[in-house]
Amino acid sequence: MTAVEIRPGLAVGDGSPLLLIAGPCVVEDDELMLRVGGEVKRIADDAGVGLVFKSSFDKANRSSGSSPRGPGLERGLETLARVKRELGVAVTTDVHEPAQAGPAAEVADLLQIPAYLCRQTDLLTAAAATGRPVNVKKGQFLSPPEMRNVAEKLEAAGDGGVLLTERGTSFGYQNLVVDFRSLPQLRALGYPVVFDATHSTQLPGGLGDSSGGQREYVPYLAAAAAAVGIDALFVEVHDNPDEAPSDGPTMITPAGLEELLAKVLAVRQAISTAQA
Repeated sequence: MTAVEIRPGLAVGDGSPLLLIAGPCVVEDDELMLRVGGEVKRIADDAGVGLVFKSSFDKANRSSGSSPRGPGLERGLETLARVKRELGVAVTTDVHEPAQAGPAAEVADLLQIPAYLCRQTDLLTAAAATGRPVNVKKGQFLSPPEMRNVAEKLEAAGDGGVLLTERGTSFGYQNLVVDFRSLPQLRALGYPVVFDATHSTQLPGGLGDSSGGQREYVPYLAAAAAAVGIDALFVEVHDNPDEAPSDGPTMITPAGLEELLAKVLAVRQAISTAQA
């Protein structure tokens, strides 16, 4: 596996320290973003792990057309640029359309492709052509080996690097299950592997006009993924998840993140010691 450089001094994979990708699901007001971002940065620094702050300027795949989507491209990127500047962190955000890739790459150090869009060739090509590394989430409908085609599309269009994220597989209606065999299978493709601990507990469309979730299972899934082996951990974080405009049922608090990260690192250390 080749390490992917997110920005100078921050890499993932090939023996690099665990990378944390964390932040609120969708961009909200600057005060909240800086507050949560500051807490996430403190937690990452205290734990000695790298950090990419994550939040989306738009959530174009909400269950209902009336669901809040975020501030949009221009305003959302302004907020992410402020977080990046004032906190000194790398940032990432989703892109949903090819035309968004270029503007997003002017701010984001890492571009993210949502699971529902992971096979959209024009979107993948546009994201990779920016030269930024691209983190693509495995679709709930794809097997791990099928992600080879996704990665090859990205590599054909750019050389910024590829990350592959596991976020659960559809298990009947309105439920996801994580098959932990997928982590070594994704790694066997030769790319750094990310585990999305929060979206893996999602109940898609489970509340009728929005998705539900079971955030109480986030620590269990994250610890299991750490035991199997991951290069990065993706966690959505909010200081008041139940009042968040998007994905509240799956997000955890900064205090929850601190406890979770300590457990994940302990598991990684135990595995490393056992293999020594």
